[in-house]
Amino acid sequence: MKVKNKIKIQLNGKKIQINNNESLKKLVKRLNLPLNKVAIELNKKIIDKKKMNIIKLNNNDIIEVVHFIGGG
Repeated sequence: MKVKNKIKIQLNGKKIQINNNESLKKLVKRLNLPLNKVAIELNKKIIDKKKMNIIKLNNNDIIEVVHFIGGG
């Protein structure tokens, strides 16, 4: 059975359901990701964080979030 107004995406290798027409920025905010410490890839393309609000997610999109970790 298909859930209305939901789409399936892949986030860091895990399939999840989100609201249809959700923006990338809204998803990142809901996941509490620190924007200054991550890089976001959508369908194998690095995303400009300034444009996240206008990017709407689609069914079967693949998102990878990479966290920056300092070290020495």
